[in-house]
Amino acid sequence: MIKFDHMIYREIQVPELNIPEGLCSVFGPNGSGKSTLLRLIAGIDQPDEGTILINGNSPRNTECGYLSEFPDRNIVFERVADEISSPLKFRHLDCNETEEKVRGIIQEIGITGLYDKNVTRLSGGEKILVALATAISIKPGLLVIDEADSHLDSQTASGVFEIIRRLEIPHVVFCTQDMNRVEEIADFAVYMENGRVAESGEPSSVFETLGETCFSPGNTES
Repeated sequence: MIKFDHMIYREIQVPELNIPEGLCSVFGPNGSGKSTLLRLIAGIDQPDEGTILINGNSPRNTECGYLSEFPDRNIVFERVADEISSPLKFRHLDCNETEEKVRGIIQEIGITGLYDKNVTRLSGGEKILVALATAISIKPGLLVIDEADSHLDSQTASGVFEIIRRLEIPHVVFCTQDMNRVEEIADFAVYMENGRVAESGEPSSVFETLGETCFSPGNTES
């Protein structure tokens, strides 16, 4: 369980919010605080007041994988295998153990053919998969994804999320602008407005409350 208790960070205020295990989608208008909320959950930013606890631990004491909207900006090494292994190397794992883990991860993700490729020359979908493999190399209990599907075609994005669900990571919190994806795969939904959680709960319940707005699946009304 991810628990917010009287949390305040700049313009973001979340007096109380409980996010159960599974896939949680965060969505809302531009500027509503979605990305900031994700950064707080990931431990990149810390609350000015109140607390966020993930299964009883602070975000910075939780193993967390993070995927940004622009994976190119976070590339450390050009070679795919080196990039995926970087979190393990930074933890000073044995080289043989690191190699074994990396080969297992790329097989699990389904990108064995990319092992020796240059990350910068990959397609957008391939870069996301490499970023995902890098994020899960530490076996995180939490995976945070900030609109990583926004520059992918629908079929590629769906394939990425199918892989993510198959990984069975306890907590996956993702931000997206695709309401159909929220309806299809999210176990829990958080709708934000003006730095506040306006609605939360099962996606069907949240969408029912939002009615015929542009934040309902299949409705493109602005």
